[in-house]
Amino acid sequence: MIRSSGPISRFGRAGPPDDGTVLTRADVPETEPVKTRATIVHPMTTLGTANAAPGELDTGRLEVGETRDGSPFGLPVAVINGADSGSTLYLQAASDGDELNGVGVLQRVVPQLDPAELSGTILVVGIVNYHAYQVAEHRNPIDDRKMNRTYPGDETGTSSERIAAATFEAASRADLVLDLHQGSTSRMIDEVRVRCGQRHRLHDECLELARVFGAGHILDQKGPEGQLARVAPDEGIPTVDPELGGCVGWDESSIQTGVEGVFNVLRYYGFLDGDATVEPQIRADDFDQFSAPAGGLVSLACDLGDRVEAGETLFTVTTPFGEPKATVRAKTDGVVWRTRRLPQVATGEYVCSVGTGVETV
Repeated sequence: MIRSSGPISRFGRAGPPDDGTVLTRADVPETEPVKTRATIVHPMTTLGTANAAPGELDTGRLEVGETRDGSPFGLPVAVINGADSGSTLYLQAASDGDELNGVGVLQRVVPQLDPAELSGTILVVGIVNYHAYQVAEHRNPIDDRKMNRTYPGDETGTSSERIAAATFEAASRADLVLDLHQGSTSRMIDEVRVRCGQRHRLHDECLELARVFGAGHILDQKGPEGQLARVAPDEGIPTVDPELGGCVGWDESSIQTGVEGVFNVLRYYGFLDGDATVEPQIRADDFDQFSAPAGGLVSLACDLGDRVEAGETLFTVTTPFGEPKATVRAKTDGVVWRTRRLPQVATGEYVCSVGTGVETV
């Protein structure tokens, strides 16, 4: 509405026209207020059947194929569309079907997100490896493939390749990607993996994302072909693999590390208000892996996260009667990164890993 206490010119506040015509309020049609700032339209966001307008959260399914009885199946997805515009974060979990800690993170994070307080958009695929998840196996039983070796996928390929293609399309819409994993069912520290390689043009951005997630340890080592955290940086998207411990089922301590990491990322990159905390992280750039030189029962001499020196005993192998059979020592200085869960071993069976090339970043 035009506000005035006296006569108003049809031609603005510069005064009446030269012919002396004077108009009153009734002579001037009401108009919209003049906008002094451009209005940004923040659009509806869709992922599968989940559709969220600005300030809304919705869940649905991303259909990727049919089961053996011909029934369609879809991956559980969520869209959290912030009331204010901003960047896009993509989150996924259970790329390996027996790795549930990432699902536990999403189960706790999503209900805490208020779209009214969010700037930008969060896209979530809650369970990637649908078939493996159903039977609690690491690999997809339909094609015996490891999902995180099939990116960017193939929409006309095997079961795993089709799922990878569908989830990679979603990830490609993001500015940042967190691919939540764990060390399968073995015992492992909480860590974040930077898989693009140290010479990659996005290495610094990926390392920064890993530091912000803040699990305490970082593996900064180029990953195998087909990993999402290796492929997505080639598309210009900083991506990391948080590896949240290792367990059968899920572990609340590692899940909480993941929850805190996600929220720290959201604050640091401006999705949420508040201060982010970035603490020094222990970074390794390689592994020494150790197997049993003899069969028997393993006794570990160190625990996860322990610093070890070259020559220090890592484990011994004994008979069922406690008779010593072998002692294995560290080759170099490092950090105990991962160990087997069960004590019984055959000759050549995996026992533990030590992170090497260790420094604080």
